[in-house]
Amino acid sequence: MTRLRLGMAGGGEGAFIGAVHRMAAALDGDWALVAGAFSTDGGRNMRTGELLGLDAQRVYPSLDELIAHERTLPEDQRIEALAIVTPNHLHAPMAIAALDAGFHVFCEKPMAMSVVEAEAIAAAAKASGRQFALAFTYSGYPMIEEARARVDRGDFGAIRLVQVEYLQGWLSQPIDTDGNKQAEWRTDPARAGLGGCLGDIGTHAFQLAEHVSGLSVESVSADLTTHVEGRRLDDDVSALLRFEGGARGVLKASQVAAGEENGLRLRIHGERGGLDWSQMEPNTLTLRWLDRPAEIVRTGGPGMLDATAPLVRTPAGHPEGYIEAFANLYRAFASAIRGGGDRWFPGVTDGLRTMRFIEAVIANAASDQKWTSVNPGENE
Repeated sequence: MTRLRLGMAGGGEGAFIGAVHRMAAALDGDWALVAGAFSTDGGRNMRTGELLGLDAQRVYPSLDELIAHERTLPEDQRIEALAIVTPNHLHAPMAIAALDAGFHVFCEKPMAMSVVEAEAIAAAAKASGRQFALAFTYSGYPMIEEARARVDRGDFGAIRLVQVEYLQGWLSQPIDTDGNKQAEWRTDPARAGLGGCLGDIGTHAFQLAEHVSGLSVESVSADLTTHVEGRRLDDDVSALLRFEGGARGVLKASQVAAGEENGLRLRIHGERGGLDWSQMEPNTLTLRWLDRPAEIVRTGGPGMLDATAPLVRTPAGHPEGYIEAFANLYRAFASAIRGGGDRWFPGVTDGLRTMRFIEAVIANAASDQKWTSVNPGENE
């Protein structure tokens, strides 16, 4: 099949996540990066385009100019989708502009700066009829699909407990005031939004908990903390979760857990058993049972469900990781654009849910109220 044409906003020379998106998009041969507005720094922008082998005429100084010029090109040459890999404050204006121009959008998370902005993106996506994807990367791992499918078919019975934690230690020191650009914007309310750690990794934990359990969080009781003196946003989050149907949960996210690398872990328990998955050992899913020994399911190994197989690229024992999980989302996104739609990917629903979670946690932590609804209009 002809590769889909991708443009990129952000992700210039030296940026972390832009390079990750490019690797993931390229992995399965579905996408060709043909244009970009990589940086507001003209030199950096052009160097990035040159390093990526792009036509200099399609390396634009701004997204507005990218959209304006790409729309003048023949339909079989212009970009078909835009990847947005900028700080959070640019997600909504860029996504809406691209959708309104008729382009599909693959956006970094969180979806926006607020629920209001997220709802505006959702409305633009609906009006345009274009696809909108969000980079909740961890939901692309094969063993996450294995876990979700096993919960969905009722292996563990009614779900009672959901525990998710995401621990990092990279912000344990005030590197956001020492010139670290990744730390600097993530702790700046004007660019990151209402939540620091909450928006950056707490949203990953929340999305994964809902996605795998198949349950929606109804309300939260939360505590937000800023441990590093002078930091303007939270760097540590704790939340109790009440799910629909009576399940209870705990979410812990921290970026000041000194010594931790990327410790995302999910445990779910039902009336007959449960599961345990860790992002740092992503090819292993542990199943525990009330009445028999524990089982270990491995990516590509025996015992996997048919639903998981399409996400696996290599034989058992050949580790698949972060880039491959990300690529699974890009592959599903491409399939939807081509009219297939046979694979799930995170999108508008996940974006709205996580933005509502952010606002509910912030409201609860700032009040004396014991529980705050994640769903607007509901009474506790």
